[in-house]
Amino acid sequence: MPSPYRALFAEPGTKAFSAAGFLGRMPLSMMGIGVVTMVSQLTGRYGLAGALSATIALSAAAIGPQISRLVDRHGQRRVLRPATLVALAAAAGLLLTAHLGGPDWTLFACAAGIGAVPSLGAMIRSRWAALYRGTPKLHTAYSFESVVDEACFVFGPIISIGLSTAWFPEAGPLLAACFLAAGVFWLTSQHATEPPPHPRERRSGGSALRSPGLRVLVATFAATGTIFGAIDVVTVAFADERGHKAAASVVLALYAAGSCTAGVVFGLMRFAGAPERRWLVGVSAVAVSMIPLLLVGNLPLLAVALFVAGLAIAPTMITTMSLIEEHVPRAQLTEGMTWVSTGLAVGVALGSSVAGWVIDAAGARAGYGVPAVSGAVAVAVGFLGFRRLRRPAAGRGGIVEHHVEREEQHLA
Repeated sequence: MPSPYRALFAEPGTKAFSAAGFLGRMPLSMMGIGVVTMVSQLTGRYGLAGALSATIALSAAAIGPQISRLVDRHGQRRVLRPATLVALAAAAGLLLTAHLGGPDWTLFACAAGIGAVPSLGAMIRSRWAALYRGTPKLHTAYSFESVVDEACFVFGPIISIGLSTAWFPEAGPLLAACFLAAGVFWLTSQHATEPPPHPRERRSGGSALRSPGLRVLVATFAATGTIFGAIDVVTVAFADERGHKAAASVVLALYAAGSCTAGVVFGLMRFAGAPERRWLVGVSAVAVSMIPLLLVGNLPLLAVALFVAGLAIAPTMITTMSLIEEHVPRAQLTEGMTWVSTGLAVGVALGSSVAGWVIDAAGARAGYGVPAVSGAVAVAVGFLGFRRLRRPAAGRGGIVEHHVEREEQHLA
């Protein structure tokens, strides 16, 4: 690992919470695609499979920011464990109902309950921010976490789709639930690196979403999430139409591998210009990379196109996290990060659902029109909201504020 990344782990406890975060985030890439694979195998209905995946994402979009707001006020341990138990109970209900062939409404009810899963990515990034806020190490830490996210998307679909197709349909989502339980309970057992709660902030009222800059990021990433949701569902169907459904996991892993590669390189770089400009370039690159998908006709070409498309993802995500630091009050950082994840979740929900219906109506190849249109929307929203991103929130005191905050925590 390059030395800037090694330096991240000089602080005690960083290796442990990072490992727990990796384990707990595996369901991020496993649950949705696992449900799509499971339901499509059990029923042959991609429309239903996409709608259930969308329900999980929409529920997470609605519940996730509220969980993170409670975390900012009361701490990670007190909030994450009960929320995770709710999500695990709902996941168990979904698997059992699907296995027994229950009515559709019960599937949707259980899928909605899975939305109580906490945003582990936001929890880990808030721990890094508490350690390295105001220092160059925070850029490297966010880059590392983006690489971890993409590593989950490299291995998650392979494991989930592979188990569900080679073993039994429910195997992928079942293992995802086990990873979630292990990761959350391991993370919340680590007290030394947990960011201090801000109980006094409850009197301030309002949400982090009051920030105009954060609203731009959330809206843009809703469109970007539509790309991700559509690509997952369409790629599974594309591979299935060609008689190689299990190969979809490898193709999707290459998509994540492209992002992972770019994230490693991006973390080693230092930038002096305005981050909002880099962010807009990244969003535009993500959109342009969707165009070749409309032209592919076989799995090898699709794999190449998705790897190239993935190169734009991690740099854009890393820059987004830096922008959140500038546009969200310090005591609402976890909530702010979760709102961006919420935007992605809403987009994933829309993309997987729309793509499922397009596949049922016109075939898998036509489904790649969904991410192409979504990319154009993301660019439009980014350009329209660019001015708001150039006005950071007041009171962002950088390194000096960070040292004062750490000294106050030490005296407390």
